[in-house]
Amino acid sequence: MDKAISYLRILFHILTLLLIILSLYPGSILGFMLYGDIRLQPQFIKDFLYISSQHLYVYLLVSTLGFFSYLRDRKFKLVVIYFFFLSIILEVVHLVIVERSFQLEDLTGNILGVLIAYTIVLIYKFWRK
Repeated sequence: MDKAISYLRILFHILTLLLIILSLYPGSILGFMLYGDIRLQPQFIKDFLYISSQHLYVYLLVSTLGFFSYLRDRKFKLVVIYFFFLSIILEVVHLVIVERSFQLEDLTGNILGVLIAYTIVLIYKFWRK
């Protein structure tokens, strides 16, 4: 395996772990770091339509990184399925976490981010042939 791909995979796994921690923490770690209040969720990017743009961009970034790091691996399809279900499960779990709430806009952003990343990879694979 190429050394660059190896580093890409390590970065992917670290970012995925960070995403899971930030999603499951009861409250907002970023809100605590920025405002000193775990109840405040920072809004870095304005949402559009009925989609959480922050969730879309985070899932787009992490999914793209994961898809490209496993592009030539037998586990590629497993990574695609994993991220699709992770995007759903992490949002649904907010129903039972204190200081968190399920939001359809966030779920839409999660899934759309994964779908766009997958589309980018499919286009890349098509043009590469």
